[in-house]
Amino acid sequence: MRQSLRDKIIAVCDKKIAQKGPDVGLSFYAFFANRNNDPETLMEAATWWIKTHELDHFEKATNIREMVSAGR
Repeated sequence: MRQSLRDKIIAVCDKKIAQKGPDVGLSFYAFFANRNNDPETLMEAATWWIKTHELDHFEKATNIREMVSAGR
């Protein structure tokens, strides 16, 4: 996964955790605008989320942040 996407995911996770607490759940759509204006990056995130790690639709932001930070 490209570094810019990793940075964005970590920033969004940090923001959501600060707003709603450590149990907040996210889907990979949380990292994108409501419009599909960057389909390549959206597919990169979806592939990482669904194919690579077989995650559920919603996952705890703390888990996602940890995985991305660790480079998994």
